[in-house]
Amino acid sequence: MPFTIKKIKKAFIIYWVLLAYIVAALVWWFIALNRQNTQMSFYKLQDVSRNDVSYIPKTENIIKEQKTKTAQYIGEGVTFLLLIIAGAIFVFRIVRRELRVSAEQQNFMVAITHELKTPIAVSKLNLETLQKRKLDETQQQRLLYNTLQETNRLNTLCNNMLLSSQIEAGGYIPTNEEIDFSETVNGCINDFKTRYPAREITAQVEENIFVTGDVFLFQIAVNNLIENAIKYSPKEKPVIIKLFVENQTAILKVTDEGLGISDTEKQKVFEKFYRTGNEATKRAKGTGLGLYLASRISKKHGGNIAIHNNPAGGSIFVLSLHANV
Repeated sequence: MPFTIKKIKKAFIIYWVLLAYIVAALVWWFIALNRQNTQMSFYKLQDVSRNDVSYIPKTENIIKEQKTKTAQYIGEGVTFLLLIIAGAIFVFRIVRRELRVSAEQQNFMVAITHELKTPIAVSKLNLETLQKRKLDETQQQRLLYNTLQETNRLNTLCNNMLLSSQIEAGGYIPTNEEIDFSETVNGCINDFKTRYPAREITAQVEENIFVTGDVFLFQIAVNNLIENAIKYSPKEKPVIIKLFVENQTAILKVTDEGLGISDTEKQKVFEKFYRTGNEATKRAKGTGLGLYLASRISKKHGGNIAIHNNPAGGSIFVLSLHANV
């Protein structure tokens, strides 16, 4: 991948050099033609005799023809220049996008490799320990529990990757049924409380809030929002999840007390593979798919996700969906 980026940058430089040459040739072409036009008009004027009764009309026609050709050269030159500039901007945007995508894919490959290797290595070590050593019941259950947690982590990662590719290809057809969103959110919260028993996860969920959509997609969206809050906030800080109805809108708020997100990155975090550039993010595990999927899922169901600053520090992610009331 780095070699590809290097080649793209080299081609990009060559393109701009050629573009500069084309513009210079265009300017030279205009100057040369205009000079030739001036000389031809001069020669024609020299050929007209001053004693000719039609001297003035002929002179005026020659000057008019000169101005017409000059205007023609200017029009053609400006047209070609605008086409060249439009093409240059088009190519620049494509190349810049390709460079960005290449960099994001490179970062994704590094992240996904780490994300896959870690749970596989932990699960393998736990199973080898169970196989080679005689452990008491408590130790066996602890190792089995840790292995199950790593397996769940792998399952979540695979679901995110599969769903992302299906959404991009238009291959996933969501169901459209009325679901108990309160039950879905509570189920996700209980799963995280089980996975992270040491974390303080506070839930304030109103009962019997119904929405229409795909329960599997809603589970992924809620899980990704909660996991994002846990991942990017200190272990000693609480994560607060609230679900309530306001003006026929089901509102899910996930609040953390992490480092927060700058205003310039509040929209970028929903882009595929994008991860913020602070040190906490670099150390945290992730692939840049969680918030992207949460945003896409909310839009598929006619909702939206917004990010607000938490006065206590950190961020508040707000998922809004139409409630069936």
